[in-house]
Amino acid sequence: MSRFDSLIIGEVARDTNVDYDGTTVQAIGGAVYYSGFAAANIGHRIAVLPKADMAPEELKAAFAKAPNAAVYPLPSTHSFVTKNVYHTPDRERRTSTVDSVIDPYRTEEVPAEIDAEIWHLAGLVGGDIPDEIIPFAAERAMVAIDVQCMLRWVENGGMVYRDWAAKREMLPYVRFLKTDAAEAEILTGLTDRAEAARTLYGWGAREVLITHNTEVLVYDGKEICTCPIKARNLSGRTGRGDTTFAGYITERQRAGIEEALRYCTALVSLKMETPGPFQGSREDVEHYMAEFY
Repeated sequence: MSRFDSLIIGEVARDTNVDYDGTTVQAIGGAVYYSGFAAANIGHRIAVLPKADMAPEELKAAFAKAPNAAVYPLPSTHSFVTKNVYHTPDRERRTSTVDSVIDPYRTEEVPAEIDAEIWHLAGLVGGDIPDEIIPFAAERAMVAIDVQCMLRWVENGGMVYRDWAAKREMLPYVRFLKTDAAEAEILTGLTDRAEAARTLYGWGAREVLITHNTEVLVYDGKEICTCPIKARNLSGRTGRGDTTFAGYITERQRAGIEEALRYCTALVSLKMETPGPFQGSREDVEHYMAEFY
């Protein structure tokens, strides 16, 4: 049996990112990729379960610069292949098109030898991680879910958002829930992030994290906690939410809410100043905190 702080389940994506000025970059991406690097490189023992139409050696090589991440590659008929076109300098508005998606995850694909404190469900679109995986995961660990994989759906090559039909049934299984501000509005109908967090908590999620381009918010049923993002540039905006969530849920295993929130917000602020996944160290984040927080 192999013991981990977190098991991250989600596909590796083949991304083409077009910036608002026309700059085009092709890269490996996906929530499992950005989350795995972030949690592993700040010192946590991480297992990742990436799925793609790639050789196992390729999938392992994608995480080579995250040495604390143990990679358990899974095959798929197709990879998740997408193009993101950002329309504004703050990268808050984008259009996404999808050429192909992965075969859905199945419960029997999770290696029996993995023992993790948290199962972090980090799919990219609806259908990646079926609802039935959530109670299965809750029997084995604390469940953390990035709700994008329940709201984003591929239609005619484009990406559309729909409410999560099973949210009232599934949220009571969720220890950590992550949304961004737009996703929180889809789920609750509320534009006020604090009120949306309170509503999601009331529906069963025990700790709610909502990201915004100005701050990160957390609510656990007691008080709303926020921490400002202080990135000096946004060249590494892609992967913001993934980095934040992975940093928060792993730090929460050793720290209280305010400390974990401050740490993950400093982590993502530093990460956003450099394109690609976080490849710094815990010491780099601590130095950043000392200077800006």
